[in-house]
This record gives sequence, C-alpha cells and structure tokens, in this order.
Amino acid sequence: MKKAVLLGLAFAATLGAGAQTFTEWHDQKVNEVNRAPMHSAYFAYESKKAAEAGVKENSSNFMTLNGPWKFNWVKDYTSRPTDFFTKNFNDKGWDTLEVPAIWELNGYGDPLYINPGYPWNYQFESDPPKVPTENNHVGSYRRTFVIPADWKGKDIIAHFGAVSSNMYLWVNGRYVGYGEDSKLEQEFDLTPYLVPGKENLIAFQVMRWSDGTYFEDQDFMRYSGVGRDCYLYARDKNRVEDIRVVPDLVNDYRDGRLTVDIKLKGNGITDLRLYDPQGKEVTHTTVKGSGKAVMEVAAPEKWTAETPSLYRLEATLAGGHETIPVAVGFRKIELKGDQVLVNGKPVLFKGADRHELDPDGGYYVSRERMLQDIKIMKELNLNAVRTCHYPDANEWYDLCDRYGIYVVAEANIESHGMGYGEKSLAKFPEFEKPHIERNERNVARNYNHPSIIFWSLGNEAGDGVNFVTAYKAVKAMDQSRPVQYERAGYSDHTDIYCPMYVSPKGMEDYGKRTDRTKPMIQCEYAHAMGNSEGGFKEYWDVIRKYPNLQGGFIWDFVDQSPRWKGKSGKEIFAYAGDFNEYDPRHDYNFCNNGLVNPDRRLNPHAHEAKRVMQNVWLTPVEGTEGQFDLYNEYFFSDLDNRVLEWTLLHDGQPVRSGVIDNLKAAPQQHARITIPYGKVTDQGEWLLNTAVKTKDSEGIIDAGTVLDRQQTVIRPYEAPELTIANRTLANTPVTQPTIKDNLRTVIVVEAPGVRIDFNRQTGFMTRYDVDGTEMILDGSCLKPNFWRAPTDNDFGANLQNRYRAWLNPEMKLKSLTADKNSDGLAVIKALYDMPSVQSTLEMTYTVNNEGAVLVNEHLTATPGAKVSDLFRFGMQMQMPENFDHIVYYGRGPIENYIDRTQAADLGVYDQTVDEQFYPYIRPQETGTKTDIRYWKQVNHAGRGLEFQAAEPFSASALHYTVESLDEGTHKVNRHSEEVEKSPLTNLLIDKRQMGLGCIDSWGAMPYDNYLMKYGDYDFTFKMTPVSHVVKR
Repeated sequence: MKKAVLLGLAFAATLGAGAQTFTEWHDQKVNEVNRAPMHSAYFAYESKKAAEAGVKENSSNFMTLNGPWKFNWVKDYTSRPTDFFTKNFNDKGWDTLEVPAIWELNGYGDPLYINPGYPWNYQFESDPPKVPTENNHVGSYRRTFVIPADWKGKDIIAHFGAVSSNMYLWVNGRYVGYGEDSKLEQEFDLTPYLVPGKENLIAFQVMRWSDGTYFEDQDFMRYSGVGRDCYLYARDKNRVEDIRVVPDLVNDYRDGRLTVDIKLKGNGITDLRLYDPQGKEVTHTTVKGSGKAVMEVAAPEKWTAETPSLYRLEATLAGGHETIPVAVGFRKIELKGDQVLVNGKPVLFKGADRHELDPDGGYYVSRERMLQDIKIMKELNLNAVRTCHYPDANEWYDLCDRYGIYVVAEANIESHGMGYGEKSLAKFPEFEKPHIERNERNVARNYNHPSIIFWSLGNEAGDGVNFVTAYKAVKAMDQSRPVQYERAGYSDHTDIYCPMYVSPKGMEDYGKRTDRTKPMIQCEYAHAMGNSEGGFKEYWDVIRKYPNLQGGFIWDFVDQSPRWKGKSGKEIFAYAGDFNEYDPRHDYNFCNNGLVNPDRRLNPHAHEAKRVMQNVWLTPVEGTEGQFDLYNEYFFSDLDNRVLEWTLLHDGQPVRSGVIDNLKAAPQQHARITIPYGKVTDQGEWLLNTAVKTKDSEGIIDAGTVLDRQQTVIRPYEAPELTIANRTLANTPVTQPTIKDNLRTVIVVEAPGVRIDFNRQTGFMTRYDVDGTEMILDGSCLKPNFWRAPTDNDFGANLQNRYRAWLNPEMKLKSLTADKNSDGLAVIKALYDMPSVQSTLEMTYTVNNEGAVLVNEHLTATPGAKVSDLFRFGMQMQMPENFDHIVYYGRGPIENYIDRTQAADLGVYDQTVDEQFYPYIRPQETGTKTDIRYWKQVNHAGRGLEFQAAEPFSASALHYTVESLDEGTHKVNRHSEEVEKSPLTNLLIDKRQMGLGCIDSWGAMPYDNYLMKYGDYDFTFKMTPVSHVVKR
C-alpha cells in the first residue's frame, strides 16, 4: 500500500497542478473529481420528431463509445502503466477488448464469489478505506474518435454507464476526472479537452478494488470492467440541465396533477407539453428560468403494474433545438395506517429480488435479456422487483415503466463484510459521505420513473447514524415515495417494516399485532436455492389473511453463475471454487438461489411460485353442481381479456372440456359462474382442471398465455383395497407359486414364466424375471431406502450429517422364512435389527402365481430413543437401463414434493426417465412425484412393473443413483452436467419423503407436518408385471 501511494504521488508531481493524485481510490472523502452532477435519466434529442421516436442511438446528438478499445490488464496495482494516456504512448502490443465487457469473462483474471465478506478475504485484513495493491487488477483502455462537425459550439459529455470499481479519465493526455460507485453512470464534460475536427485520444484506467468496494460487498459474482453502455452526447450551451416530475392523483384519485421542476444551465423559457398514451396533447405550460410548473389533467389513465399507462412530457427550451421526452405515469403512493396504498388500493407485492447478471455478459445485460426477464416475471405473476442491491441500468426502469412492474429502487450500499456490530460503517461519521452520496445519486438519477414506488437505502450494511442521515436526505429530495431499509427494523428511519426470512408463523404474529403502524413487506423471503420453495403456499395463506401483510420479494429471481468450461470439458454453470485454487470457495453455490437458472430456463419451483401468486381463483359453491365463486385478486384490472378453459378428468383422463370467454369480475370482487361439466358418476376420481388465459396480447404477454390454473376435486379418490390372490381360470386347477428353500445362497419363488430370488445373506429380492424379462438389474436388489441426495436446504440445515445414521443403516438379518399361506401364496419374511437407529424392520413379500408381489415394509422404532429424523421411508430398485418409460397417475407433469404440490395437478402422465432429471446447478435430489395412484415402469416393448399402494405414494425414476447425486458430508464443486449417467434405471418407491422447505437455506427446516419424524412406519405396495403398456 505504502509503495503504491508513493509511486502515485511521485507521478502526479510530474504532471503539475490539477493532475490526479492517485490517492482518490483509497480516500473515502473523495468519491469523485470533476464528475458531472447526477441528473434524472433523460436524453436531449435534436428535434421533436427524434424525441417522439425516442431512440437515442439514432440521434445526431449521440455517438457510441461501445466497441473495440486497446486494452492492458495487470494483476497488481503497482504494475499498472502510468503514462498510457499520453498521445505518444505505443499501445501496439496491447490487446483489444470490447466495451462493455467484463474482464473475468474474457480471460483477464478469474470470477470470484463470496458472501458475506470482501473479495480480498484471507489475503488482506479489512481496514477501510485501505485496500490491497496485490491482486488489485488494473485495466487500462485507449481509443480515438473524431467529433462530428455539427457538434461545433456544443458541450460534449462522456457517459460511462457502469465501471467496476472506479475510473480515472484522460482526454488528449490531460486528466479529466475520477469517479466511484460502480453501479451508476460516471459523466464528465469533455468540452475543454477536445480538439474539434481532429482525432482525439480518450483513455481511462479501472481498478478492481477501491475504497468504494467497502460499500459494494453484495452477495453476488464479483466482476470488474465496464458493465454498461458508454457513449458521448452533445448538448446546447443554454439548456435544460435537469428535469424532475412528480405525478399525483387528487379528487379521490380521479384527477391527475403533475409537478415539473426545471433546472436550467443558462436562462430562457421552457415549453412543456403533455401527451396522452394515444399521442394526443392534453395540456401545456411554460416555465421561466429554473422553476416549477403544475399541470392539471382531468381523469387521466392511471399507471399501475396492472395498467401501465404512460403519458409523454416534452420539454423544449425556447430558441434551442433540444427536446427532452419524459415518461409520466399518473399514480399515487402513500402510507395510511399500517398499509401502503397505490392509487388508494392496498396492493399485494408479489415480488422477487433481481441481480443484474447474465451468464455470458456478467454485469452487462442486454436489452433483449431485460425484455426476457420482464416477460418471465409477468408470466410468473410477479408484479414487483427489488433492484438488489444497487441501481440497475436505466433501461431496466424504462421497461418496468412500460410493461408494469413495481420497483423497490436500492442504492449501491452494502458493507456486509464489516458486520452489523461496532465495526459497521453505518456508525462512523467519517463514512457519512458515501452513504449520503450514493443514496442521493440513486434518487436523482431514477427520480422520474413511475415504476419506482419505494426507495431503499441499501442492504445488509448494519445500522447507525449514517442511515438516519441518509433517510433524511432522501426524504428531503422526494416526499412522494416511502423509504425503506431492512436493518432499521421498526425504527423511524424506515417507512416499511421490511425484514428478511421471517417464517409464515412470524409473519402471522406480526399480522395479529394491533400496536404496529407499518406494513410488513419482506425484502427477502422464500430462499429459492436449488430444489426449494417447499411451503411457499403457507406464506401466501398468511399474507392474504392479514391486511398489514402486503407480500414480499423472493430471494431471488435468477441464478448468478456464469457459463463456464468445467474440468471435464463440459459446459457448466460455475460457482465459488470452480475458478482457481486460492480465492475463497466456502460459499460454493450460494450464488444460485433463483426462480430461473442463469440462461433463464424456469427452475421447477418457479411454477409453484406462479401458481401460488396467481390472481384468479375459483371455489366451488357448496350444495351446487357446476357453480363456482370467481374471485378477481387484481386491484385495478377486470377480467375482460381473460378466457377460461376447463377440462373434466375421470381417473386422470380427460372426458369433457369447454370454454367460458365472458368472465365478469371487477377488481377485488367476487362473481358466480357456472362451468357446465355435466354429470359425474359415483365411481372413480373426478377432477376439474381450469386454465385462465389472455385473449389478446397484454403488454409483453402474448395472447393465449396461461396465467392462472387450478384443479378442483369433484369426487375424491378412494384408494382401492390392496389385495393379492392367485389367478384362477374357469375349469382349470389353480396354479400356485412354488418355493425352493433348499439352495445355498437364495430362496427361489417360481410360477409359470416367473422367477423371484431372495438372497439368504441379506434377505433382499435380487432377481425378478417375468417371461424372460429381468426386472432387477443384475447384481442389484430391491431394498429399503431412507436417504435422498441432500438438497441445498438440507445442507444448510446440516442434515447430510444430522440424518447420516439413515444413509446406510446396519441391517442385521435376524430371520428369513419362506412359507405358503392358506391361500396358496408364497410368503417371504425377513426380520432385521437396525442398531444404529435403534429400530427393527420387518419385510414381508407375498407372491402370487403371476409374479405379482405384495410388499410390506414395517419399521418399529424405540420410544424415546435419541435418533434423528429420516429423509424418506420406502424402497429402492435398480432396473435395467431400458426401463426408461413411465406412465403414471399422480401429480405432474413437473417434479413435486409434499410441501410443493400446488403447481402439480393430478392426471395421467406419459414421460421418459430422462425427463425426470432436472439439472440443478449443484446435483441433488430431483424428479420425485407425489400423490401417485399407480406407476408403470416399462421398457421399449411396453413390458415392466406397475406399482400401487394402500394409499397415494411418491416415486421417482432416474438414470442416476442416489449416491451419484450425493456429495457426502460437505459440499464439493460438482455440477449436474458432469455427473455421468448410470447404465440403469434407479426406481424409488416411497410411502413419504420429507419436504423441501424454503424459509432459508442456512438452518431452517421444513414445517413440522412435512418432516419424517423418527417413529414407526408402515408401507404396503404391490408390484404387478404388465405388458403392452401403450406409450406416447
């Protein structure tokens, strides 16, 4: 550090007054030098016509700096070039790098993931504002450009959209300025440094770490470089410098009022014209000099996430050529009692936290990717997003304005690595400036977006006087929106009570309180890591019950991992520990908690979130046939653009269907509809599926998109009595199975075309042949199973160790008997002592003359024994690989678990074994289906086994063993793409498997009713040979 500082000072001395000192990057009191003040996000076009088109890239006032730059990268700060910005510097040996681009995704250094803690952990002791010079990578950029001739006489501004972690800027060898805050644009007036009509040299230098890094300790991939678009733009000398709009609703939310605040550079009269969503001018006024104007609009179309109607304000300074368009949404955000209201309504925020990441671009997220994210959010019934934990690209807010997403706009502050205690930077006055500045810049830049409903002061940065001051600063700038901060708890410097990871019970406790006057909206909840979101319905049962609970933001929207080449050569999504051997790896895949994976494929649990948060609900009216209560949970939209399609199922198969296209229910209102599904019999299970679709396209949502689904039980399932008997033929003696009990290694049960072996050493079924088809893989068996490949939530609760007694519990065979019962059936009984779990297990196999087997698995636990709970109770059978097809009647088509069933409807499904495996970024339990009535596992010829149980059961079949998906006692760097398939079909038949949970991924358990408590269990199922099973 000392060496680096001395080098910087010595070099600065050679440049004279006004030069950079190279102390700025480790001085918390200096966060910018000569940087232009932050203004609201707008672009000044050269004409009204260009402003109406609204594409700045096509404006004559715009020139891109995106594209190839000469680039030099060094590992350590002390090795950086110190004269590269001079005109005569020879850069022929330098590389070429695109801007924007992330260094680590282009071969310069390695990605790094850590949470919480600073990226220099284990090599440097945090001591703000000091940061290390070693491994503090530095990138240096150079390129030339020529100013357009028609920019003569104008001011020319450089815009760098986002640079991590800081930047020094030079033009034509002269120092221009310095800036920090890697998630807001750095703008500099280049006019005094440029030579018109000639080639100009622009150069900048970026450090991986600076003192600003202490405020950017977010839980995400740590990258460096240029993460957003860069460009030059020209402005008139006399101009509108800033414009802020405050829309409001008055007269009982009927009429609109728009306050426009103009700040001029120079003087003049600004003409303001407001156009409605159809382009018709509705009002106009003028402002003389810098000042305010109020524009009244009678009964405007209102902006909400459901109805994102946008007006267009155009500001033109008289005598000038510039027109500035500003999108305006008439809406009102207010706190009343213990609720937050949007346009007078206590809306429910169905939100997700979203990091601004792309698997290929890193911090650079294209417009196409943003549009994809918006569309997915709308299709998943998400109506809100929290920009975690920093301001996003301007275009993201534009799209949220346009398509309707409520936004919690967060400042770029997270000093998590300093903890929440006495070392928290929130408590030290010398760090007040970054807290204030980052919040003020966030508000100033994003002020005009109607989608922004709350400001957030930051995330996980402790609490103290600096946040109290920041709250006051934000309130002084904007009284029209609430301000929140999670670490403030219920203090006065947060308007919203916005905790993290409170359980449904904790939320209910808050909901019942009458002494609280703030709404509770969790800023993070339902941690969606790996195979998760079990129990998500319980959150929304509580939220919908109490008025002061208004939703929350799922952590989080998208898995963060970059696309990477694994050690095997296969493409993977990489996480901590995959990139090198020296950076911290202990957080492993904690960066992957998304509803969608990095390339935006929906993770299975995304469907559960969609179903639980949907907005149209049907409830059968008691005492009627076909009449339903229709509830419209939208707050501002009727159902005119919805059509309901229904299908009646009998024993899982569709028998009738129809369409209702005149759904009439006002927002937040109930209506009664009739679904004419007709008569049903008193035999079998009858179910009604409903799907509510869009009739026409709706913003970004396509016509025909299903937004709401339900399944209603018309006649419930009655499990058939599970019996077994020998088959009889008329006038033919009954053939009975035979038992060979005189062989040394096995007991054999035979019937015509059937042979079943039981191993004398283990008691397990090791052979099951029917008409020449081997059902059990050679060398394998049918055996009890109590284990699953631990999920990320399991690892978080240390269940891979706490439950370890059930992985391969010792099973001492105490007795093995073979007999015929009075019905002529072969009965094999095996009794086991299981000392490691203080239990006994009795297995009974009853075989008939066709090879059907009735299996009873009975566990007797020791009352009061100190034995852990178990993952599951059932059996495992490894079948030959070609048993790769499943026809089943149960929940589907996606995987589901006892606490994640809402999005999985009952029906008959025809699937392959390959379709059962979902490649979670880290391999873990996957593929289970629940509430199964029957399960047929068959080969290419349609031959195999059908499974039924005394009650609905769960099952899965994979071309992977449990062991191949299990990482052991602690996590290691493994990826689903690199797990080799096993040449078998691993079939698991369970009475029950424990739930997944989602409260958090670092200790919370699934709710008690979804656990498999230590105790007695009994499971009876029947295996029946089948043939000629019709497959798709």
